[in-house]
Amino acid sequence: MNSPYIHEVRLPSHYNPDQRYPVIFALHGMGSDEQDMLRLMEPMQSDFIIVAIRGPIVQGGGYAYFQIKSIGNPIRELYDASVQGLQQLIVELSAKYAIDPKRRYIAGFSQGAIMAMTLSLVMGDAIKGIVAMSGYIPQFVKDEYMLHPDSELSVFISHGDQDHLFPLQLGEDNANFFRQHTNHVTYVPYNGGHQVTPDLYQEFQHWLRTDANLTTEDPKGLNS
Repeated sequence: MNSPYIHEVRLPSHYNPDQRYPVIFALHGMGSDEQDMLRLMEPMQSDFIIVAIRGPIVQGGGYAYFQIKSIGNPIRELYDASVQGLQQLIVELSAKYAIDPKRRYIAGFSQGAIMAMTLSLVMGDAIKGIVAMSGYIPQFVKDEYMLHPDSELSVFISHGDQDHLFPLQLGEDNANFFRQHTNHVTYVPYNGGHQVTPDLYQEFQHWLRTDANLTTEDPKGLNS
């Protein structure tokens, strides 16, 4: 592996390198780490390869993929570097593990959601779908990046109506932006703040299993 990104891979218990499995690349929020996303994605591990990726920048007691000048205004150089680095890691891991190239998903919360949306816009048909919880798309991504999302991209966007960091309007803007590129957008505004609520937890699990054409199991609760 050439990537400097620290990451942890969890394989399904029945993993067979001769088969092909859907994968979730899981990206954490600012000040968190990859272990937080592993806990969040644990119920999906029975059917998905889970790759939780740590941001490269130390941020408080955790890590970040980029730093910001102000809310909604990332430092461009750091942002660009993480977009490029994460793309490279996704490509390398896709060659190393038995990953189905038609079922690659990126799931992220907050800063991780920001990165997930951006990666899906620039990686084309390399990404099947995203779960983007409580994020936004930087204006420079919309204006200056080369965007070529797959027309069949599946998008799950959620946003809390009491989010103190990013107002609900950003979630609506995210959904509307993706609707310009794909007909497969699920937008879930929910009653809550900058958090993953138990109902949202179950909803995105169900969405991922359904989109990946897996037999739907009873989704596990957040505190199970």
